[in-house]
Amino acid sequence: MQKLIRHLLSDKSLYMALACSVFILIFSLVPIKNAVLGSIENSDKILHTFSYAILSLSWLFYFNPQKKLRIKLLVAFSLFCYGIIIEVLQSTLTTYRTGSFNDVIANTIGIFIALITFKTLYKIIFSK
Repeated sequence: MQKLIRHLLSDKSLYMALACSVFILIFSLVPIKNAVLGSIENSDKILHTFSYAILSLSWLFYFNPQKKLRIKLLVAFSLFCYGIIIEVLQSTLTTYRTGSFNDVIANTIGIFIALITFKTLYKIIFSK
């Protein structure tokens, strides 16, 4: 299993990162029913945090900034801006979704979780 994950992350990481980006964009702009997580308070914030952690990890694995803090910060800042753009699009392009400052905070928490866990995950996956 580790070998398969290593192969996917080394050869297909750009496609995975782009797919995550498009997936989040689409599901942020289409109307959805919140039936599954609707009973959990602030469930959408949990989903935002998880989604942006996965998105951030996918871009970090693509750029592979092991010792380059500058690249990590650039990825983090870019995804932070991406999240803000999506929130603005929700407010301007749709009548059924609204942008939220709390969503931006949840996205940012997900980005920080990814930054904190990236080095450890990289070592686990790519250790021989």
